[in-house]
Amino acid sequence: MFLEVQVLGQMGLERFCGTTGLGFFTLSGMKNNTAHYRRPSADEQQVLEHLTVRLVPATESTPFDELIVKEHYLKSAQLVGEHLRYVATYQGQWLALASWSAPALHLKARDAFIGWTEEQRRCRLPLVVNNSRFLILPDCHHPNLASRFMKLMLARLSQDWQEQWGHPVALAETFVDPQLYQGTAYKVSGWCHLGQTAGWKRSAEDFYEKHDRPKQVWIRELVRKACVKLRQPQLPPDWAKVEENVKPRCTAKAPQIRSLVEHLWSEVPEFRSKEALGYPLAGLLALIAMAMFSGVRKGPQDLADYAATLTQGQLRALRFRIKKSTARVRCPEKTTFHRVLAAVDAAAVERALLLWQEQVLGPEQDSLVIVDGKELRHAEVELVNAVSGTGRWLGTVAVKEGSNEIPAARTLLAKTNLQGKKVLGDALHTQHETAHEILFEGGGDYLFTVKDNQKGLAASCATLLEKQRFSPSTHNPDPCLEAGTQPGAA
Repeated sequence: MFLEVQVLGQMGLERFCGTTGLGFFTLSGMKNNTAHYRRPSADEQQVLEHLTVRLVPATESTPFDELIVKEHYLKSAQLVGEHLRYVATYQGQWLALASWSAPALHLKARDAFIGWTEEQRRCRLPLVVNNSRFLILPDCHHPNLASRFMKLMLARLSQDWQEQWGHPVALAETFVDPQLYQGTAYKVSGWCHLGQTAGWKRSAEDFYEKHDRPKQVWIRELVRKACVKLRQPQLPPDWAKVEENVKPRCTAKAPQIRSLVEHLWSEVPEFRSKEALGYPLAGLLALIAMAMFSGVRKGPQDLADYAATLTQGQLRALRFRIKKSTARVRCPEKTTFHRVLAAVDAAAVERALLLWQEQVLGPEQDSLVIVDGKELRHAEVELVNAVSGTGRWLGTVAVKEGSNEIPAARTLLAKTNLQGKKVLGDALHTQHETAHEILFEGGGDYLFTVKDNQKGLAASCATLLEKQRFSPSTHNPDPCLEAGTQPGAA
């Protein structure tokens, strides 16, 4: 401890003691190589008992950030993603500042401590929050101030996050530089020391550099058994909202992507000039197909957003060109998808994708064919899709302008193999011509829904399903009785 005091000096010593919240070292204690802590004075105890913690509104974010830049050793107030700022005050005077922001994208010690899978980490990471800055202002280093400030913040953090960002938080993390601090304020506030980081920092997308100054990793559960809940197959209902807002991403590996690109290259002819092939048609179509498989449904802008999530390795597998100024593979924008989708031969693409799907998955064995229509928001396009009972795609037809799903569904059924299969559809497709297409043209069967607003059809079905005597007949009123048997009691 004596050597550490020599390095930090008097100002460093005061900062160390203030941030740990355990008071000051005495000079006699330093000489004896032992630490003595003093209790708060009466005035300091008054401050602790009447300390208030509040959120910093947007109107006060500038002075807050200026103080962080001036007094915090990192000299930066930048916050990443969702964030909140807190200030501890006594009688209107600011005593301490803290900010919370999005957590580290990858943190080995934290992820092992939680025990979740990689996909769970990607989808549930917003439930973790990072204490990115913690500062006791000069001349405010009262004993126990840091731990009292932390306790009051943690008590309200999840609720404040819910009100500001629409979801709670379950786990808090932070980093402590062991060359400057010991993390005592976190320890006395119930945080758990997990170890150290690997000593890398992210300097650009997909690029990290070594800084050889590893930090301590501290974790605190904000709710009981938070880690157990975070790694469960299903999140609690109030936490599950974060998974609904997670953007789809491509999980395909480069060899799988290359396989699809090569197949499309041989099946769908390129219709553009060679000078415009920064993004080859086969690569773009493979990207669109992967986006659809991942759940992207809204149009060119969402395709561009999806493309932006691809790694450099995935973009290279799509055969996209490298931008000379950055030496990185370029990513297509919204306008590129607009031009390609407007001119490509949709029938050729569908045939190629169905053939590739069969090569990968084998022949379709499911006996169900489900017909359903979807409208692509922001694209003003309505489609009718056919899928199997296992969710396998069987084909798509676009609804013509001024028409509806009914004739588009018949067109789709006409080119789908229905032999020996059952077709399921909603009440919109409960039509005589559609049933005729399935039964007599396709050789299949159907199960359609009948609603009360289809009055004539509903009445006919109700009549057919009534229990009645077969006519003309001399059988017993109960047709279940076999000939020669006596009916039982009524």
